[in-house]
Amino acid sequence: MSRPAAFPLRDPRFAKPVYAIERRADGAIVIANNAPLPQPFATTNAALDHWAAAKPGGLWLAERSGDGWRRLGFGEGHEAVQALAGALEGLGVGPGRPLLILARNSIGHALVAYAAMRLGAAIAPVSPQYGQKGADPSRLAHAIALVRPACVYVDDAAACAEALAAPALAGLPVVAGAGARPGDHPLEVLLREGRAAANQAQPDQIAKFLLTSGSTGRPKAVACLHANVVSNAAQIAACYDDPDSPVMVNSAPWSHSMGANSILHMLLHRGGGLYIDAGQPVPGRFDETLRNLREVAATSHYLVPAGWNLLAGELERDEGLARTFFSRARVLQFGSAGLAQSVLDRVIAVAEKTVGERISFATGYGSTETGPTACNVHWPNFTTGMCGMPVPGTTVKLAPQDGKYEIRVRGPQVSPGYYDASRAGDQPAQPDPGGSIDEEGFYRLGDAGKPVDPERLEAGLAFDGRLVENFKLATGAFVTAGALRLMALSAIGGAALDAVVCGEGREGVGLMLFIDPAVRVRQGEAGLRVAIEAGLARLNAEAKGIGGRIARALILPDAPDPLSGELTDKGYINQALARARRPAEMERLFASEPDAEVIALDVFAGA
Repeated sequence: MSRPAAFPLRDPRFAKPVYAIERRADGAIVIANNAPLPQPFATTNAALDHWAAAKPGGLWLAERSGDGWRRLGFGEGHEAVQALAGALEGLGVGPGRPLLILARNSIGHALVAYAAMRLGAAIAPVSPQYGQKGADPSRLAHAIALVRPACVYVDDAAACAEALAAPALAGLPVVAGAGARPGDHPLEVLLREGRAAANQAQPDQIAKFLLTSGSTGRPKAVACLHANVVSNAAQIAACYDDPDSPVMVNSAPWSHSMGANSILHMLLHRGGGLYIDAGQPVPGRFDETLRNLREVAATSHYLVPAGWNLLAGELERDEGLARTFFSRARVLQFGSAGLAQSVLDRVIAVAEKTVGERISFATGYGSTETGPTACNVHWPNFTTGMCGMPVPGTTVKLAPQDGKYEIRVRGPQVSPGYYDASRAGDQPAQPDPGGSIDEEGFYRLGDAGKPVDPERLEAGLAFDGRLVENFKLATGAFVTAGALRLMALSAIGGAALDAVVCGEGREGVGLMLFIDPAVRVRQGEAGLRVAIEAGLARLNAEAKGIGGRIARALILPDAPDPLSGELTDKGYINQALARARRPAEMERLFASEPDAEVIALDVFAGA
């Protein structure tokens, strides 16, 4: 699990797991983590009630204000949430009457979210991309139909005017963080005039509707109960033996479960502080993240792989940034997509050079439906591709399927199902698991996993591809798309930000490559092409078959489009949508006589 090194390991303060492992006659493997799990808070707002009393002046949230930070303590935040809850109740928000949130991460977003949940109402935070001018209106319309909101919160009503004109929102009250129009309810007025409301939430009520990414179809609204959210926060916390409250600088969007539950609410559960990062892990938007990381020394860092790809070079070039970044960090984390091993190695090398210690790299595994965290790496680790092991209170089943193991999960964090108000008529909708639960109550994620060491299962589980993303070539050769994407990115060593794996039904595998503009300028088109071709040639030399070889590659001239959903607000590429949006590039990749811009490493049979 770790590479030999002369540098000492900084203590990540992991708790000791207690695994129970069963090998069944049908080939299935069942792994439970029975480590002690402290009683979670009853509801999301019970955590805020607790910390407001225990340390009212402690930092809960901070956001940029000019050159400094606006900081909000637990006590002040608690009072604001109480007042907003009363105001939202007056606008019709309550049980069965959700609040739609169309906003970026901010203190205002957090306050209205916890205020609505305090009333026993569900919140439905959707991607702020849905509200941008020029966004596909059908995406917002679909979300509205699923949850049928009673009220809308936007961070800037004037900027979201086009989205707010959606027919399905007609007549609904609008709470505006800024840019209030006539008839809207300014957030600062509600904060000033709202009356305090008691915590009315119950564990079995829906706290949040979180939309799935939609990578395999239209997004679904996952119903997250208060019990699901608070259980998962307690499970993540139980992976650590750490009495100190954590501090993070983070931009993971609260419209998805990682940012909303595993970061925002997990930090609240532990009495930790969150510095809200308005940067994004894309070229041109990452400077704000770097600015924040230079100022705030966090105890752990979480970025999506695109963020680590950008950060690795900055850490190598900027010693001051590196010293602040690593000074207090006990764990580094990535998620949402696979990280190339070469990027992880570069980051660890900078830590060794800068602070003289290795810092463990953790990741996790799960989905919106599982809280999100079902597994994580809760031991010292310097390897990518890991799922980890079940978090305390969780059982994972590896079920044999088509020569692989399908991952299935059972635990208190698993959602009761999907919510679709459009199918309920005038009756309250009920969560429906939609056939995703097996006969033993395990949720089926559609992913494959495998033991790192089949003889020593406690060594952990590795990700083995998303079953629905894998495909076959025309020859019948099987392609594990997720794993091949990671190997290709690692082979070309940072020359590309991301890759789209193509080739279903074709004679070979193709890649469409997104390039960091800074790398394009630094290396030039010719140098970039040489680096990519050489890296892929090395990968092909070690491949075991045609399904592990890259036959063609095409450097794309543009960036992935966030408005279409091609680039999700979690910072990863929706592979299926990227292929569907670029039919001309697909044809160029697989032409029998490719043009000069296509990097052709293999000759197709019949070409």
